[in-house]
Amino acid sequence: MFIVLIRAIILYFTVVFIMRVMGKRQIGQLQPFELVIALMVSELAAMPMQNTGIPLVHGIIPIITLLVLQVLISTLQLKSETARIIFCGKPSILIEKGKININELKNNRLNINDLLEELRLKEYFNIGDIEYAILETGGQISIIPKSDIQPATRKDLKILPIQDTLPVALILDGKINNKNLEVINKDKSWLNKQLKKNNILAADEVFLASLDSKGNLSYQLKKEGK
Repeated sequence: MFIVLIRAIILYFTVVFIMRVMGKRQIGQLQPFELVIALMVSELAAMPMQNTGIPLVHGIIPIITLLVLQVLISTLQLKSETARIIFCGKPSILIEKGKININELKNNRLNINDLLEELRLKEYFNIGDIEYAILETGGQISIIPKSDIQPATRKDLKILPIQDTLPVALILDGKINNKNLEVINKDKSWLNKQLKKNNILAADEVFLASLDSKGNLSYQLKKEGK
């Protein structure tokens, strides 16, 4: 029983490492060859986990081989357009200028109901409103609406927005982040004044304090998280 536990732990961390190296894509974004490798890795890991008669190395070596193969194919795709087309295919235009391309639907084994469902999920209910609908190599459908139905942007309305940036953490678990204070050109005295404005006596009372792009200080006290 102990041996089975150890084998399961080793295979688990091996598979996690393999999937981590393969990248951060979600299942729906995997290319066909990546999905095949992911399925084969899971199957190879399950065999020695279920059958203790199979040497552990007989599961690990094929898994590592598949990882090397995946890295080689990915590298080849980066350097060769032909290899990218062979392994991943190329995008297909399903709708062009409000007209469905029936041949592309047939080539991709996609029926009209599936296409209409995808359009509805993206809140497009009239095919005539779509300039292009493109089936990407990962299986997602990208939609370019006709220009006259695209929502107005701030630029169209001649509104000059303030560009949002990432909030800067100034206090983490009661400790002041001096490096981040330097980034925003502030010092501890400024931070202490801000804390006093909010009736906070010391930084060690604060669990998290951050400054957003608009100059607003938001915080949470340690006692509020209990």
